[in-house]
Amino acid sequence: MEMTKYKLGDVCEIFGRIGFRGYTAQDLVESPKDGAITLSPTNIVNGELDFTNSTYLSWDKYEESPEIKINENDIVVVKTASVGKCALVRKLPHPTTLNPQFVVLKKIQADPVYLSYIIKGKCFQSSLKAITAGSVVPTLSQKHMADIEIYLPDLKIQKKIASVLSALDDKIALNKKMNQKLEAMAKRLYDYWFVQYDFPDKNGHPYKTTGGPMTYNTILKREIPAGWEVKQICDITKIFNGSTPSTTEEGNYGGEIVWITPKDLSDQNCKFVYQGARNITQAGYDSCSTTMVPKGTVVMSSRAPIGLLSIAQCDLCTNQGFKNMVPNDMTDSKYLYYTIQQHIPQIQNLGTGTTFKEVSKDELGRFAILYPPKKLIAAFEEKVAPIFDVQFNKVKEISRLIKLRDKLLPLLMNGQVEVK
Repeated sequence: MEMTKYKLGDVCEIFGRIGFRGYTAQDLVESPKDGAITLSPTNIVNGELDFTNSTYLSWDKYEESPEIKINENDIVVVKTASVGKCALVRKLPHPTTLNPQFVVLKKIQADPVYLSYIIKGKCFQSSLKAITAGSVVPTLSQKHMADIEIYLPDLKIQKKIASVLSALDDKIALNKKMNQKLEAMAKRLYDYWFVQYDFPDKNGHPYKTTGGPMTYNTILKREIPAGWEVKQICDITKIFNGSTPSTTEEGNYGGEIVWITPKDLSDQNCKFVYQGARNITQAGYDSCSTTMVPKGTVVMSSRAPIGLLSIAQCDLCTNQGFKNMVPNDMTDSKYLYYTIQQHIPQIQNLGTGTTFKEVSKDELGRFAILYPPKKLIAAFEEKVAPIFDVQFNKVKEISRLIKLRDKLLPLLMNGQVEVK
């Protein structure tokens, strides 16, 4: 496949927020009717734009910088801190601009989808890292980015390659969307039964709405259904810490034991965990104080940050950044997951420390939660188990598709694999 060398600046124009047109907190507004979305790096999730949690900038500030008004088929790239994080702008729900951490690629004279895959590729990302190496806070200038060399095939080939990779990404996005809908169903049932207390009574009627008796609980300082208990987490689980084998011993890593770090949960952004970035060996496991926990364990990051939450889908262990809650009765696992999730802000407030906050095993164990009758928890488990099974199958399919896409990406880009 014949390739032509360009500098990135030859095939697009690169714009960022000019310094004197920066903005302060006073320029931010609460409602989309009062301003435009201003993108931040957190709006990029797994290489795609996610507008779920958006910040809004006043219309006056938005109009002040027309060159960075975002359009469909632009490419946005983070230039500060998480340098290189990028996304193709596929659809915009609302007028959008950039915060100072971004640049935007406009007037693209190549297939935008293809170019976005180049930027996400290892070669381009390595160039970015080389430019910013040694910086305390990595920062990329527009000129440096414009000077990075890229190789492009004929436009027709670009479109063919982009269509193959896009088909995989579309399937990944569809699976994620299905899982989001399933999650909304499971969470709605949890809220209906255990927050609104409208679980089915003995006659199948919604308990609280039809006048089911309530009692005031002095620990939770609210009314709860009669007969329900309040228990500390340590009463219904065993809590285990994790640990890290020495990273200077190569023989500690590359084995068959699944070992999880908070970064794994952050990167995967999923309520199920069954694999990490790297496994450890039996020697690595034996060399440190981590503990193997079973499938169904609710794992929670206890520092940097506090509150990433997931359910183990296999036997695994973690590093020291976790508190791992093994239910005394595994039927409690799904109920415990949603209940802990509901209380993450309060659990975060338990953190202590100067360099970074951490929740201790004892503090977490003493945390009080509502504990319904076992029969009701078992009924909830029975209702949501099929949803969880479908979701987990989708998660595994997403993982397979991502691996296939990432394997194909360099092969297609350098011509080792051709698209007919």
